[in-house]
Amino acid sequence: MITAEFIKKDSFLIGFKVSGHANFGEYGQDIVCASVSSAVQLVCNTITECFKVNAKVSVDEHNGISLKLMDTSMDNPCTTVIEGLRLHLEVLSKDFPKRINIKITMVSY
Repeated sequence: MITAEFIKKDSFLIGFKVSGHANFGEYGQDIVCASVSSAVQLVCNTITECFKVNAKVSVDEHNGISLKLMDTSMDNPCTTVIEGLRLHLEVLSKDFPKRINIKITMVSY
């Protein structure tokens, strides 16, 4: 199962970590994994390369990827981009039940 954990501060999403495998198809043929990977790459590249926003992006040894905005102010447009990713993954999780688990973690710093 793919796990997507979003980090929420106040009422804004300021980061996420996505990891795991959907196990919907064979390696290289899994459309759920491909859909999630493509969406995550789009969001990371939009935030860091198009908007040039300071964000910490990391990939771990299990192919998990995380992004955290360094500027967590309310007027940061990247919070909306991250919200778009959450919505996209929510739709995918409904289309492919038991393949994607979405969690939201509140922080107060």
